[in-house]
Amino acid sequence: MAHRQDQPRRPSIHDVASRAGVSAATVSKVMAGVTTVKRENAQRVFDAVEQLGYRVDPLASDMRRARRRIIGAIMPEFESEFFGQMLTQLESLAEQRGYTLVAASSRESEARETEILARMHDWRVAGVVLAPVRNEHGPAAAFMKANGMTGVLIDRVLSDDAFDTVSADSASASAEVARELLGKGHRHVLVVGLGEQAATVRARLDGFRAAALRLAPDARIDVVLAETDVEPLRARLRDYFAKGERPTAVYSLFLKGTLVALSEFRRHGWHCPDDISLVGFDDAEWMQATWPAIAAVVQPVRQIAGHAMDVLFARIEGKQGPPTARLEPCRVLMRESVGSPGSGPHSGEGGRQ
Repeated sequence: MAHRQDQPRRPSIHDVASRAGVSAATVSKVMAGVTTVKRENAQRVFDAVEQLGYRVDPLASDMRRARRRIIGAIMPEFESEFFGQMLTQLESLAEQRGYTLVAASSRESEARETEILARMHDWRVAGVVLAPVRNEHGPAAAFMKANGMTGVLIDRVLSDDAFDTVSADSASASAEVARELLGKGHRHVLVVGLGEQAATVRARLDGFRAAALRLAPDARIDVVLAETDVEPLRARLRDYFAKGERPTAVYSLFLKGTLVALSEFRRHGWHCPDDISLVGFDDAEWMQATWPAIAAVVQPVRQIAGHAMDVLFARIEGKQGPPTARLEPCRVLMRESVGSPGSGPHSGEGGRQ
């Protein structure tokens, strides 16, 4: 049996301070999320924490605080690359500050979302990062407000009178997509998506439609939406094409919708960009590996997560003032799936198998 003296000593806050070249008080502030520490000093502390494998003693912290060193994160789902990457970033940022991230999926249910928040409130989490099912006005945000919880809302939100919000600038990105497609001569575009009640869906749709009609008032913008599930969207898209509709481009407002559109193209024997162009909101590895590579709007996951955690820890430390609303810019990557209408070798051949 190993003797106690043979076990490696757990790194202390003084070890971190020595490695980082700062005081123990500065380390304590950084680990508590205090934002007044100089950026370069905070980074040296984070580097030392990682190098030494330092961990805050949660039991000692909990005895001094009413709230635990736990951050809750609730996402609508875990399957998409966007939310998976978001959780990875949030977890890393929480651990840098000596906190543990506890994540749960609402499974696109507002009722489940509120139930999870109630559990996190019982656990006395220090703060919550919430990506709501629909928008900032749902029951989850109302529960947080009624119970005095500290939190930040991300992704499917615009602005709120009670909580800080951070999301991608979906409207501007969609307007850029419209400029790209209209600039190539497209005048009949189909927009597909889920959940028109979600704030981001409305922003993407409205941003695209407004920009397109400003550029070409005679442009035809068709919209096919389903509320909550991919299969109804697939059925509606199939019905749309069965009526003989032939847009020259499709803009999908979410990742799975891009896959649904591609499957319908293959069913009809259409090729991108020869027969029809395609742009998807959200990027994924398969969209770059396939041929032709699929044009995409790339969301700033790292920036959203970073700012969300900055404002959350500032509130945890007692920062006052009105809630802030931040929109992070996206990148629009026009890949080989987009071309000019009617210019490809398959153009006009219709349902070739």
